[in-house]
Amino acid sequence: MIFELIQGVNDMGKASEIKENTDCRVPLGMTPRRRLGEILVDAGVLAETDLKRAILLQEQSGERLGSILVSQGLINEDVMLSALETQLGIRKVHLARYIISPDVAQLVPEIFARANRVFPIEKTEDRLTLAMADPLDVFAMDDVRIMTGLEVEPVIASDIEIQAAINEYFGTGPGTKLAREVEAQADEAVPEAEKEKHEDAQVLSQPAVRLANAVIREAVKARASDVHIEPQEKEVRVRYRIDGVLREVMTFPLNLGPAVVSRIKVMAGMDIAERRLPQDGRVELRLDGEEIDLRVSTLPTIYGEKVEVRILRSRGVVGNLEELGFLDKDVDRLKNALQNPNGIILVTGPTGSGKTMTLYAAIQHLNTEEKSIVTIEDPVEFRIPGVSQVQTNPRAGLTFAQGLRAILRQDPDIVMVGEVRDRETAEIAVRFAMTGHLVLSTFHTINAAGALIRLTEMGIEPYLVASSVTTVIAQRLVRKVCPYCVETYEVDDATWDAWFTLAPEIAREVEASRGRTFKRGRGCRQCRNTGFLGRTAICEIMNIAGDIRSLVMEGAPAEAIEEAAVRGGMTKLAIDGVSKVLLGITSPKELGKVCAVPKVIGGF
Repeated sequence: MIFELIQGVNDMGKASEIKENTDCRVPLGMTPRRRLGEILVDAGVLAETDLKRAILLQEQSGERLGSILVSQGLINEDVMLSALETQLGIRKVHLARYIISPDVAQLVPEIFARANRVFPIEKTEDRLTLAMADPLDVFAMDDVRIMTGLEVEPVIASDIEIQAAINEYFGTGPGTKLAREVEAQADEAVPEAEKEKHEDAQVLSQPAVRLANAVIREAVKARASDVHIEPQEKEVRVRYRIDGVLREVMTFPLNLGPAVVSRIKVMAGMDIAERRLPQDGRVELRLDGEEIDLRVSTLPTIYGEKVEVRILRSRGVVGNLEELGFLDKDVDRLKNALQNPNGIILVTGPTGSGKTMTLYAAIQHLNTEEKSIVTIEDPVEFRIPGVSQVQTNPRAGLTFAQGLRAILRQDPDIVMVGEVRDRETAEIAVRFAMTGHLVLSTFHTINAAGALIRLTEMGIEPYLVASSVTTVIAQRLVRKVCPYCVETYEVDDATWDAWFTLAPEIAREVEASRGRTFKRGRGCRQCRNTGFLGRTAICEIMNIAGDIRSLVMEGAPAEAIEEAAVRGGMTKLAIDGVSKVLLGITSPKELGKVCAVPKVIGGF
């Protein structure tokens, strides 16, 4: 492989022809390096017979020896790197734990980084820390030293992590290469004074099309649930909602804003000429083999149209009840509730609390050949084989209430209603339950007890609520501590005792295994320096029985109903969250953001 680094390399006595790391030739004046196979054999992690076999394969294929050893299953990559660390005294690193500055990443050209499997991760004064898949490649180190003018300190990293870092920093992410390219092409966009005249042309302009497509593509890759494209005074800001939190990922020139918005409106079948009124649209697309459903909403603001895109993975994998994040005892309570042949099961919580996912997991649990299951949803977020799913269409007159009336004539065993929004829907759901059907739905209340009170306030008779509702689940979503950068930290005795009082069984188990410690994330590349990766549910599950039914019929307040539920075995929402903190699943501060935590708890 030939790589022209700088003019004058040959004058310095460096070889201009650089070969793969299997070549035994070295630059003049340097001691011949030890070969990878020899080191692994000396370390006792590779047999000589296996090495000889790998060398034969290398001669036939021309691949790197390390890649062959790993692909043939002769050695584990992590074991190989650990052996090299021990034998060579070169530190092994996990790139996922590094927050790498783009300025440092760009010190080495992309083509060189990919060809030599290296990536710069840190610069201090005149020294550059270089992650290398092959720390024996003295040619690559020497080339980086020449091109940067810095002393190179090699560290060992896995090939997969290095490739991932290169893809992130040199790939098509909206915050990197694409953003710079769009910035450079921004002058080609139609001037503000002519944008209305040339709107159609802008929609098809190359920068706008590529930018709009990339923003959506990268949002899907980043696990975002929503995309916000927001015109500001001097630029357009793009934010992704990831794990329930909005994060800015890029900005682009303001004069490209109308073209990008129009491009998305065309995709969603919306009127690009109408910019004074809000609009809604929908896009179905296939991205990297996955079917994606986009719900698009526009809103006129003083600086231009704001776009919100909800990303729904309509054919994603629906998890089972155990994967929701509920503790074992709550999973058992929910499964027992689902065994009832009739009644209403309500899942309550604010928007974005995972209610619909819980319903889907319940439907998946109930979905058998013997059961007829029909759902009516707005929108249909996941498609489940064997289940008849109905999409509401208010413009055509298909509301939840209208759909439920039609479903009643379809001989269903189980009905899922996306949301109980009004009295009419609630009355039909109660009628379903009273005639021998199992009904699952969502509701907007703060806690489980509040759902029963809210139904009576909507005009449903208390005796109907008491006799038809069998279970209420209140839940929230909390972010999980990132497993790539997790660390434990000790808490003082007073704080620990406060948490211990609220969840003694969990606290006793944790104290025995790892002492009086909590867990948190330091922040790394995998979690985008937040310390959190993914979300899980905290919940309270209230089964409606004896005392609770009597209290509902008497018109008792929510507090009295909740106290009766706790006496009957319900774990309150905040206490379930306390258990998740003690187990190291989430952090104290994260719990405090999503539910009211008892004031006795310290450590926030």
